[in-house]
Amino acid sequence: MSSTNAFLADPRRRNLAILGGAAAISIALAMCSVYEQSASVAPKTAPTEFLPGFASHVRQAARIHIVSKKNGAFDVAFKPSKGWVLPGKNDYPASFSEVNKTLVTLAALTTIEPKTASPEWLHAVALDAPGKRGDGTEIAVSDDRGHELAHLIVGKSEDIGDSTGAVGLFVRRPDETQSWLVKAEAEIRGAPSDWMDKNVFTLDQTRVQTAVVDQPDGSSYEVSRATSKEPHFKLSTVPAGRELSSEDAPDEVANALSDFTVEDVKPAREIDFANPVRLTVRTFDGLSLNLEIAHKGEDYWVEVAATDLSSKPDIAKEARTIDARANGWAFKVAGFKGGQLTATLESLLKPKGAPADANGFPGGLPPGTQLPPGMQPPPGGGDE
Repeated sequence: MSSTNAFLADPRRRNLAILGGAAAISIALAMCSVYEQSASVAPKTAPTEFLPGFASHVRQAARIHIVSKKNGAFDVAFKPSKGWVLPGKNDYPASFSEVNKTLVTLAALTTIEPKTASPEWLHAVALDAPGKRGDGTEIAVSDDRGHELAHLIVGKSEDIGDSTGAVGLFVRRPDETQSWLVKAEAEIRGAPSDWMDKNVFTLDQTRVQTAVVDQPDGSSYEVSRATSKEPHFKLSTVPAGRELSSEDAPDEVANALSDFTVEDVKPAREIDFANPVRLTVRTFDGLSLNLEIAHKGEDYWVEVAATDLSSKPDIAKEARTIDARANGWAFKVAGFKGGQLTATLESLLKPKGAPADANGFPGGLPPGTQLPPGMQPPPGGGDE
């Protein structure tokens, strides 16, 4: 019993045991599926495991080394005190689901048929070694002692008409020129960003009550709504003589956090946050998110902190979880997302001095606009 408890208490053994079980199931299903497909097209060879024996050792995996021409080389490694991390990104947490999916996919690779064995034709299926500036993606899996468990080069994918969504991949072993088309449960991802744990926080749009934007020049504005059922946020103060560009313009900032996905990560100390845009979002149930956004060239980097304003156990736990994930890190977000998070007050308003047409449309109507019966387009605007 003590040995069983020790096994369950070790997250590495527990998680990799899950991998081992999933790999065994996937291999059995893959073999059956490939056999059925192969029987209908009379293949040259019977389906076999492309990486024989790997499924039985998958739970020992402790490092995945990936090399490609586009992204260079990087590692995803297991560290007992941290779990799966990206050593090249200062041990930022890796996505366990991506680790799980990749290892299970590798363990279940099943041959469909041999392809070219000519070195001159490997480039046609992207199987030239990346070390020679080829387009292949090289993957090596090893245990915590550095013993190699699996090693292959992955090239192009191909639709094999599988009803379960499996794909065909062109692969070969690094020391062989013989290539194979194999059945794979998923494609193999070769960019560091694909392996990051991007789940910094999840915020349902219906929870957001207020958002305050403070610009580096000292200007600020607030958008809010009284209840979660209100479809649009309201700007707390509209400048005299100005109008909102549209009814839903104030929604942009508040809704930007409902789909907070990140593209890259760096230690916060490596980003200059001297004059950031500050965004403070509060929810109806008492969570406060405080973001600092640095705009550097075309890049937007974000620091995140959370505070519990409710004294509710679940909100307090949520705030602690967010802080544990985000503390000390700066997250790069897509340009459009950065623009939403840093929107200025002016961007929410109609342009100054925009002329209105006879029907009250500022600036006239663009060509091709259809007006209701009885409304005429302004001179020089609308349909001729």
